[in-house]
Amino acid sequence: MRPELALVGSILLIAIHAAIIVRIILRPQREPASRIAWLVSVMAVPLVGIVAYLLLGEARISAGRRERYRRIEAHLPHPAAKEPVRRRLAATAYAAPFALAETVNALPPTGGNRAHLADDDDGAIAEMVADIDAAESNVHLSFYIWLADGNGLKIKDALIGAAGRGVKVRVLADALGSRGIIRSHHWREMRRAGVDARVALPIGGLLWTLIRGRFDLRNHRKQLIVDNRIAWCGSQNLADPAFLPKAKFAPWVDVMTRWEGPVVQDCQFIFAADWESEHGDDISGLLPDSVEPAPVADPGIAAQVIGTGPNLPYPAMTACFVSLIHAAREELIVTTPYFVPDEQLVFALMDCARRGVRTTMILPRRNDSRIVAATSRSYYADLVEAGVRIFEFRPGLLHAKTMVADGQVGLIGSANLDRRSFELNFENNILFADEAFARKLRERQMAFLAQSDRVSAEDVMRTGMARRFWQNLLATLSPLL
Repeated sequence: MRPELALVGSILLIAIHAAIIVRIILRPQREPASRIAWLVSVMAVPLVGIVAYLLLGEARISAGRRERYRRIEAHLPHPAAKEPVRRRLAATAYAAPFALAETVNALPPTGGNRAHLADDDDGAIAEMVADIDAAESNVHLSFYIWLADGNGLKIKDALIGAAGRGVKVRVLADALGSRGIIRSHHWREMRRAGVDARVALPIGGLLWTLIRGRFDLRNHRKQLIVDNRIAWCGSQNLADPAFLPKAKFAPWVDVMTRWEGPVVQDCQFIFAADWESEHGDDISGLLPDSVEPAPVADPGIAAQVIGTGPNLPYPAMTACFVSLIHAAREELIVTTPYFVPDEQLVFALMDCARRGVRTTMILPRRNDSRIVAATSRSYYADLVEAGVRIFEFRPGLLHAKTMVADGQVGLIGSANLDRRSFELNFENNILFADEAFARKLRERQMAFLAQSDRVSAEDVMRTGMARRFWQNLLATLSPLL
């Protein structure tokens, strides 16, 4: 190579290196640990670090999609505040989590709701099929993973049957999580039957995807809305508990909830925004801002929908989890399959235990991600030392994402306690306040606890140096999103 060309190449590489370093330092809404991790990576291995940062360093979506989200949320009718519900919550110790949650989507807490907890994964699918079979006007479905197995095909057949009766059926399936069924004849069969089935966050060509935004931003939501009067929300995908792609971790154990009442229309709001973002038709007519949905119970459950994603200017789901943790007074019980916390979350959990709240976390013993499992266990020593009771679920992959405080208030939905859910995924959760329903969810958590083994301080101390090194290394690298 001619010397002058080599010089130009070196200068260009230095300029790119410097530009990436400046970008890392200037990047907004980023915790210091992430900045430091990326700076060390880019400086230690410049070429690999630069490429990694360009691919994975920022939770960015295309400018066009971001603007589309902004326009959609601006034109969708937002419900008016329900002052009686606010006054009811203000009289409790849990007003702060609801006030914070309202800032996410401008969806205030609703009252007069009723909720039902499905018995198990197969039972949830059977009940969802029954609701679809009884649909009269519209069925809206959005799920991250949809497999062409027993449960997945039951849902497919029910949707086809509803479309055949003249029901308007709209379906969103994530491009990555549901790629198998999207590429199959089952997807084509639904479309031929009149189901308006669309791919959420399509990937397309890898190069173009990387230019317009990160390829691993996913629609992780799991919800079904029927006739604007029933909504399903929880952790379960449309699949058998055996989950054949990762059968060795089976059974996958989830929690799904069925809701009736005004909160259903707020679930519809989240679906409508996703639907229009994928160029679906305008369904804002299902969200009349001048009509208050009728309560189904008095006073019923106070419930609030939270829909988060990388289109928001800050990790809102983290803030909502942390706010509920801080609100706990006597007891906090958490289940999550993936625990890769940021600093504010792990400190909130430790502080919760230190101020005398009986804090319990239930995680799976066998995780389908070795990296996540090792990263999770890197936090065990600090959590256990602070007084957090950690249990590992034996029978399979505990996939339920639940949080219950004091047997009074809870949070349930699709979001894990990990950085992917906090920064990269589109998630949907419901925050609720109701002693009776919180007690039912806590009973389910206790059933999980009965099938789990406690991680003691002695267990943590027995972890070998090599394993501790590996776990802590992965935790150190976890901010590299």
